[in-house]
Amino acid sequence: MTSSNSGKAAVLGGGIGGLTAANALVRRGWHVDVFERSPALPATGTALGMWPAALDALASAGLAGAVERRGVALDRGAIVRPDGRPLATMRTRRPAVLLSRPALLGLLAASLPGEVLRLGRPAPPLTELGGYDVVIGADGLGSQTRDTLFGPGHRPVHAGLAAWRGWVDGTADTATETWGAGALFGITPREGGLINWFAAVRAPVGTTGGADDLAARFGEWHPAVRDVLDRLDPATVLHHEIYQSPPLPSYVRGNVALLGDAAHAMTPNLGRGACEAIVDAATLAELLARFEVPEALVRYDRARRRTTRLLVRASYAASRVATAERGTALRDAVLRLAPPRT
Repeated sequence: MTSSNSGKAAVLGGGIGGLTAANALVRRGWHVDVFERSPALPATGTALGMWPAALDALASAGLAGAVERRGVALDRGAIVRPDGRPLATMRTRRPAVLLSRPALLGLLAASLPGEVLRLGRPAPPLTELGGYDVVIGADGLGSQTRDTLFGPGHRPVHAGLAAWRGWVDGTADTATETWGAGALFGITPREGGLINWFAAVRAPVGTTGGADDLAARFGEWHPAVRDVLDRLDPATVLHHEIYQSPPLPSYVRGNVALLGDAAHAMTPNLGRGACEAIVDAATLAELLARFEVPEALVRYDRARRRTTRLLVRASYAASRVATAERGTALRDAVLRLAPPRT
């Protein structure tokens, strides 16, 4: 039975998914408290691609047009070889929007009433949140909420990749990924007169590295890659190991729901991690506004778990193809023969 519901929600984590959920619930009349242990929102970060489903979800959370006005629209891209020769081109019917993580978080935080976001406030244990109708675990890759619900056996596992990200001054009118043997290098536009770049290599857990490692690995690739490497500031290089979530038995338990990386961390190869956190949040808020909490959470799990699990697997498969160490000549030949994707 549908109804127009409002209540009290605790959001554990002030990242993209958590702040989207907060905006969507506040817009629907809920009282929301967001607990974020960091004392401030991040000031640095690289560009995120907002695909149409995420843009629609942000609109439902009250941010219609805000990301489009601030970010850079992009409707085409290409995959190329390390020597710069093209392998495949892609166009989208509706542009994606590229916007940096700090800018997106800033928009989401600014749209909330002043008392909602509690920076510098770690989330209380679930046992101390009994006064809330629903608790939303949006606490990311290392989610304590997920550990409490399902145990450490469901923590994300290493995906066999290490990644670097950063930005340099300049402009780009398209997005490219260069695929080599065991490695890739991407270049995209972003807001603020900057170029966003990212790199990934097959690597075991515990891999570290900085600008010198990037130069050693990619310094002989085509001129656009070398230009980025020549101009980057080593202090801005971000290094990450890549993890992905194993299948969870559910995204909900009791009155607690997981979203984003707490539920379905994935490799970045499809550019869908932040997008799916946003869609999770908007879906959950819409269901909580229409149904009583127990039914809303059952419907949320049904709506999002299978879809995001498929994306986790698809993104991992894409990572293995893009960074293949063997058979790259065959991979490249197949890409060259494929028709342009739209």
